[in-house]
Amino acid sequence: MKLTKELIFEHLAPIVDPEIHIGLVDLGLIYDAEINEANDVKVTMTLTSPMCPVGPELVSAVELAVKSMDEVNKVTVDVTFDPPWDPEEMASDAAKDELGIW
Repeated sequence: MKLTKELIFEHLAPIVDPEIHIGLVDLGLIYDAEINEANDVKVTMTLTSPMCPVGPELVSAVELAVKSMDEVNKVTVDVTFDPPWDPEEMASDAAKDELGIW
């Protein structure tokens, strides 16, 4: 199976923020997944806040999930706060509904 950004996002979808109880992908915390010719993957993500107490745990979960994919050679996770996370703009409709944003 060809490794794609969409496949990586699908693989990350079950990872849930333990404080909000919504998936990282639905929250819009996963910004991008870049794949090079060697199937090395760079995931760019953010956290709900720079002081997120479970930030290291979430980054580790993302790295482990992507590493577990057979097609992936190497994984790096880049945490950024640019742009800052804005659930009104970045979260899926389902996540907005759960968060009461409408």
